[in-house]
Amino acid sequence: MTATLAIEASGLAKSFRGTRAVDGVDLEVPRGAVYGVLGPNGAGKTTTIRMLATLLRPDAGSARVLGHDIVAEADEVRGLISLTGQLASVDDELTGRENLVLLGRLLGYATKQARARADELLAAFDLEEAAGRLVKGYSGGMRRRLDIAASIVVTPELMFLDEPTTGLDPRSRNQVWDIIRALVGQGTTVLLCTQYLDEADQLAERIAVIDRGRVIAEGTPGSLKASVGEGALHVRLLDPARREEAAQTLARVLDAEPRLEADPAALSVPVTGSDRASEAVAELSRAGFELAGFGLAQPSLDEVFLALTGHAAEEKEEVPG
Repeated sequence: MTATLAIEASGLAKSFRGTRAVDGVDLEVPRGAVYGVLGPNGAGKTTTIRMLATLLRPDAGSARVLGHDIVAEADEVRGLISLTGQLASVDDELTGRENLVLLGRLLGYATKQARARADELLAAFDLEEAAGRLVKGYSGGMRRRLDIAASIVVTPELMFLDEPTTGLDPRSRNQVWDIIRALVGQGTTVLLCTQYLDEADQLAERIAVIDRGRVIAEGTPGSLKASVGEGALHVRLLDPARREEAAQTLARVLDAEPRLEADPAALSVPVTGSDRASEAVAELSRAGFELAGFGLAQPSLDEVFLALTGHAAEEKEEVPG
C-alpha cells in the first residue's frame, strides 16, 4: 500500500440474503485528513465501514488499512483503529467517568493512568460537570461526545465515524464537528460516513459518493460541485402560487430542469454564467413575476447528488448489516 494512504480498497463486495449491499467499492483514503463517504441510508456506507474495520468479511475484493490486509491481518488493523457507530457504545448504567476509566483499564492503563486519561477527555469534551452522572441521563449530544471520547482513550491512527451527528441539535452537531477537526489536527485520519451533504462539505477534504452499493463519484467538494455546472440561479417569488409557471419560464429560457425547493416560493436551476442568469431574471420580470430575491451560487452538494444519481439524497430502507 502506498505510504501516504490510510485505506486502499479494491472491488469490495458484500451481500445479505441475496441483496447486494456493497457492489465493488474502490477507495483510496489519504492519511491525516477527513475523508467523506456520502450517501443516503441504505447506500452501503455502514457495510463498507464494517468491512474496513474487520467486523464483516468481504464476499469479494480486498483492502489494506494502515498497511495491513483486513482479512489476513485483522488483529493488526484492530489495534490501530477505532470505530464509532450510529448508536452509542457506552454503558448507560455507569457514569461518564466510570465508562472512560473502565475502557482505559481494558486497554492496558494502570488505574491512576486510566483516571487521569478519563479526566483529560472529560475536560476536552466539555463533560466535566456531567462526569459523575449516569449516562442514561445524558442528552443525545452529550452521549455522542462521550462515545467519541471513549473511542480515543488510546488515540487511534484511523477513526471510523458512522453517522456521528444523526439526531443531534445544531449546537451539539457543531460541537462534534469541532471535535473531528481537533482529532485531525492531532494527526488522526478520519473516515466519515454521512448522509448529510453539508457535513461532508464542512469537514471532508475529499468525498466518495455512494449510491446503491457503488462509488459513483469521487473528488474534492469543489470538484464535485463543478462537475454539475458553473452555478445555479436561485429565485424566490413573492407569490408561491406562481412557482410552477415560473419554473416553466426558466426551463424555456435556460434549457435546463428547475428544481423546486422546500420553501414553497423558491426554486433553482442550473446556469452556465452570470449573463444567462441575468437574462433569465429579466425574462421573469417581463412575464410579470414579482421576485422576493434571487442569486447566483455554486451548486450545493444536494444538487451534485441529484445530478449524479437522478434522485435526491432521500432516506432509503436500510440493508441488513
